[in-house]
Amino acid sequence: MNAMETKTAAIVGVGPGLGRALALRFARGGLTVGLLARSETALASVRAEVEATGAKAGSYVCDTTDEAAVRGAFAKLSDELGAPDVLVYNAAAFQLANILDIAPADLERTWKTNCLGALIASQAVLPAMLQKGSGTILFSGATASLRGSARFALVAVGKFGLRALAQSMARELGPRGIHVAHVVIDAIVDTPRVRANRGDGDASKYASPVALAESYWSLYTQGPAAWTHELDLRPSSESF
Repeated sequence: MNAMETKTAAIVGVGPGLGRALALRFARGGLTVGLLARSETALASVRAEVEATGAKAGSYVCDTTDEAAVRGAFAKLSDELGAPDVLVYNAAAFQLANILDIAPADLERTWKTNCLGALIASQAVLPAMLQKGSGTILFSGATASLRGSARFALVAVGKFGLRALAQSMARELGPRGIHVAHVVIDAIVDTPRVRANRGDGDASKYASPVALAESYWSLYTQGPAAWTHELDLRPSSESF
């Protein structure tokens, strides 16, 4: 790829919150954007917004728990938009449950979304990144990446695993030119659905998707002389 060619960002887990903000931020930065999610409706809406900015975009329906679907979606994305220079894994499964109520199938399903899907997506983009000797992989973590709170086992198991995956990948791939970073979002992300469900219009209590996306962009633009591996983000009102 010559210096004049547009780079491509693949964003997994696109919805009306952070996924949308990430797509728009990377598009504004001049990248072509590949959007991946389970919902065709969500993809169509965000793709239209991205293309309205003048950026090129593609949308690909896939379930991150389905290995064949993920690999097929990335193959199509690479063919249509070019091999991703950036991967943002933002897919997540959230389910509260008491320990005695957790079915093994529930744990397997949430772990696949929160952790295994990140491995599959990473394996889909890494061969091209390694061939070029450069690339960025960003994982969306959560408070549950660091702490298994009561009734949060289904979330924490997968998010702990994602953090471990990110650490191992960073240590293996950093010397080969691949920047791997894990973002701990220690907050509830502000979306219309969250506001409606919680009945609270106080924006200071929530993390702004636009502000979060700006931090992801900052990670992408870092030079290898000083790479951040883990970044924790929260609104000023959040206690920690």
